[in-house]
Amino acid sequence: MSRIGKKPVDFGADIKVSAKENVITFAKGKNSVDLDTRGNVDFSVEGTVLTFAAKSEEKAHRAFWGTYRALAANIVIGLTTGYTKQLEINGVGYRAAVKGKVLNLQLGHSHDINFDLIDGLEAKVEKNVITLSSHDKQLLGSAAAKIRSFRPPEPYKGKGVKYMEEHIVRKAGKTAKK
Repeated sequence: MSRIGKKPVDFGADIKVSAKENVITFAKGKNSVDLDTRGNVDFSVEGTVLTFAAKSEEKAHRAFWGTYRALAANIVIGLTTGYTKQLEINGVGYRAAVKGKVLNLQLGHSHDINFDLIDGLEAKVEKNVITLSSHDKQLLGSAAAKIRSFRPPEPYKGKGVKYMEEHIVRKAGKTAKK
């Protein structure tokens, strides 16, 4: 039995939740997020509480029970407080700048990298730290991973783009062998 799935999702009075067939729509202000359950779980909205139940005792339905509850909770947190991720740029001549809806990155390549910021994604740059924020956790994570993939940190000097909380395991160079 799912421990996560049993917990109800409490959304405040400021979030409007509506259900139509298998789709749950969460809306707050101008932001709106849809969660399509694809008929894998049963759900009910009562007041400001959303509860999920497994469709049957089949293993796949029990797995979806906790998954969709967690996705709904992430949407509620995203709409109320939002999510942020910070990326740190290390390296001589490596820099970033936000120009409108484009994040311009200079990461030692022969060309600048222009990363288009999708609707719902915001970026700020202070010195060598890029701060991404969004109401959608999945969108934020995939954008941060894409930016990191342009120049992942290397293990010798740590040059590249890394998450702030990430620890780079350093290797010894050739001179350490002697």
